[in-house]
Amino acid sequence: MTADTRAVAATAAAPRAVSYAKAARLWWRIGWLSFGGPTAQIALMHRLIVEERGWLSEAEYLSALGFCMLLPGPEAMQLATYTGWRLHGVRGGLTAGLLFVLPGALVVFAASAFYAGFAHLPLVLAAFRGIQATALVLVLEAMLRVGRRALKTPRDAWVAALAFAALFFFAVPFPAVIAAAALTGAAAGARREAHAARPADASPLPLAHMARTALLWACVWLVPLFAVAAAFGRAHILTQLAWFFSRLAVVTFGGAYAVLAYMSQDIVQHHGWLSATQMLDGLGLAETTPGPLILVTEFVAYLSGKQAGLAPAWLYATAGAAIALWATFTPCFLWVFTGAPVISRLEQWPRLRHALGGITAAVLGVIAQLTLWFAIHVWFTQVGAWRAGALQVPAPAWASLDFKAVALTLVSGVLLIRLHWGLHRVLFTMAALSLIWGLLMH
Repeated sequence: MTADTRAVAATAAAPRAVSYAKAARLWWRIGWLSFGGPTAQIALMHRLIVEERGWLSEAEYLSALGFCMLLPGPEAMQLATYTGWRLHGVRGGLTAGLLFVLPGALVVFAASAFYAGFAHLPLVLAAFRGIQATALVLVLEAMLRVGRRALKTPRDAWVAALAFAALFFFAVPFPAVIAAAALTGAAAGARREAHAARPADASPLPLAHMARTALLWACVWLVPLFAVAAAFGRAHILTQLAWFFSRLAVVTFGGAYAVLAYMSQDIVQHHGWLSATQMLDGLGLAETTPGPLILVTEFVAYLSGKQAGLAPAWLYATAGAAIALWATFTPCFLWVFTGAPVISRLEQWPRLRHALGGITAAVLGVIAQLTLWFAIHVWFTQVGAWRAGALQVPAPAWASLDFKAVALTLVSGVLLIRLHWGLHRVLFTMAALSLIWGLLMH
């Protein structure tokens, strides 16, 4: 056994006595039960893994969760991957991560195909108006939830406000906003921790092992995508999707709703692959399916491939969805397998924690921008843009205000936030109300 291997083995506690087949069955079960976004998914895994089976201790689970929240990408899927790695090494991590995502990916693929084939029908369009209103309320609810966690100091409020202004008024790229917030948090943390005592850990970092792991998984992630680019050329829609979702995978700190802001800004305004209405429809569909909310990327890529004007359309739609899944989730294995051996060192790197705090504050501003942007496109049928130098603001035509959309949003807000109805019940109710309203008006 090499020194690197011994260091890695020493970092992770001995796995619990559980068979690989038993663990795989649980991951498959979790994959089908993981509704409700990352908070519900993390709570579900805590109950099944920590409370009922004791595969991880409470301290181990919370430490792993903190590690996964520092990574880009879906933290719940990465937490499952890390737990699988702790139990059965790389094989266990791959199994846990894949089975966590696969059920939702299958459902979203079916939903995307249905949407692409039938969303133009009047009755389906009417039903989706109610789903769009609910999706808007979900984003608003996420903003309120993040706000309660993020606004701990006046500096957090300033970071959130500046992030909102940068995105909404000046269309600053999302990665730049997140990077600035992380640097602000890290700098503030450096001042705060300057005289704090550091816990000591004399064991060496397994740097060589980590470097080999990172190189291997970077190749697994990127080589197939470079092959797509070589086969189809840089301008092809599949190559553009591969590049876009790979870039997204690196900067998706702050959860799925923060990612949606970046996706909406680029996909709708820059690339023109989807409309704002289609983005909201995709969010509504992703909210009703198991698995990470970031599976909305599969919906986006499916429609982008379908609407690219290439034949056969279904083949390019399917290829687009597969590329989005690969580019979105393969990097998660890179982050987890590379960083997992040093998870116990997190407490010695306070700047990372403070950087994450800065990102969390910025995410509040990001989601606020997304909420307002979606509201404008849901409530108004005509939206232009007002520009003055670097300033660029959406400008809805007030005469195009859709009172039906406003009313549906208010009803959905009462059901979700005030009466605390379940998500699926609200979505079904709002789709039915919107459909009935459409039938009565005609």
